[in-house]
Amino acid sequence: MNSYVNCSSSEFPLPQRDFPVEPISPDLSSRTHPETFFDPKDANLTEEQLRDKYLGPRRSNFFVPVCVIYLLIFLVGAVGNTLTCIVILRHRFMRTPTNYYLFSLAVSDLLVLLLGMPLELYDMWSNYPFLLGASGCYFKTLLFEAVCFASILNVTALSVERYIAVVHPLKAKYVVTRNHAKRVIVTIWVLSVVCSIPNTSLHGLQPLYVPGRGRVPDSEICTLVKPRLTYNLIIQVTTILFFFLPMGTISVLYLLIGLQLKKEKMLEALGAKTGSSRNCHNPQGQKKVRRRQVTKMLFVLVVVFGICWAPFHTDRLVWSFVSTWTSNMLHMFQYVHIISGVFFYLSSAANPILYNLMSSRFREMFKEAMCRPGHRPPRARRYSPSVTRTTTRSTECEPVPGPGGLPPADAEEYELEDMERGHHAMSLC
Repeated sequence: MNSYVNCSSSEFPLPQRDFPVEPISPDLSSRTHPETFFDPKDANLTEEQLRDKYLGPRRSNFFVPVCVIYLLIFLVGAVGNTLTCIVILRHRFMRTPTNYYLFSLAVSDLLVLLLGMPLELYDMWSNYPFLLGASGCYFKTLLFEAVCFASILNVTALSVERYIAVVHPLKAKYVVTRNHAKRVIVTIWVLSVVCSIPNTSLHGLQPLYVPGRGRVPDSEICTLVKPRLTYNLIIQVTTILFFFLPMGTISVLYLLIGLQLKKEKMLEALGAKTGSSRNCHNPQGQKKVRRRQVTKMLFVLVVVFGICWAPFHTDRLVWSFVSTWTSNMLHMFQYVHIISGVFFYLSSAANPILYNLMSSRFREMFKEAMCRPGHRPPRARRYSPSVTRTTTRSTECEPVPGPGGLPPADAEEYELEDMERGHHAMSLC
């Protein structure tokens, strides 16, 4: 997604983003206001020359290389996230509380790739005028800001779900349910939209005014139109609330999860030394193995998410804290800005790759969706043990089928589902 035009726009009517992609002159901040000092040279310039002087080049010099990189990310991310949504919707046994959060995250990534990326590429192709009107400017800002917030909140909720499942397994049977996951996801998206309104309200269309020439035609851009101090405050507060605080919480949760898993492994090792039979192949042992595997995959997902999003939020904070920019600073910052944009979009394509690498269940479902898009596997095959194992296997235990050929992880998930309905299902009919 366009991490720039959306989640933050500067008071400077910068081309397509909150931050510049071309070196811009120090008088940039006043180029759209009629009270700017009069430059006699402007009287002899054409309208196109005025736009080029005050708004910069219509097309970014970085368009071609950035376009190539973005298109590669788009292809991988759009296909991967679409497959993620398809396999979760198509297969009932894939509709677990954890996968519901992954589905919501995939929807967020698709919005970034399908709506955000094309808008940014078009803006890099033609920085001005903004053709979607004032309503389009509001929609773009609201959409991108909401997706920013929804992504981090989905990852946070997913981490809380993992913490409860690992550290408090008894509570998980009543808390980590599909209905609860649905309610949390709806709350996340509503909260994200509501929290996006303040920043959206600061934006609008701003035409270029040149003293002695008046308003320059075809110069409207979607940018900040309200006081910059208000904008800076909103950016700083939302960065704390929707990045640093969630990432700190996630770090603590996974630390506690790691300590719990280490404790369980130590108890298993102690049991093996005392000569008691190892619990690898009983249902309880299988649940622990599956839990470790899923937790490893989600931990890697969170780490990649944090790495990809850190440059974006650093970008926002730097732009909100620095009030005076020199030409050299802007020239250097444009490269940082482009790199942060690549990482931002890369985060939307990385998740399906992680699922494919670390979960044989997702990998098999992806292959089935791609090779036989209209095929629904027979019931017996749908629950093959190979579908549920992750490649990050424990060296001590290997998952084996549960009763009736159902993998233990699925048996546990169906047990949780049945508890939502008020009874335990001992068979999977």
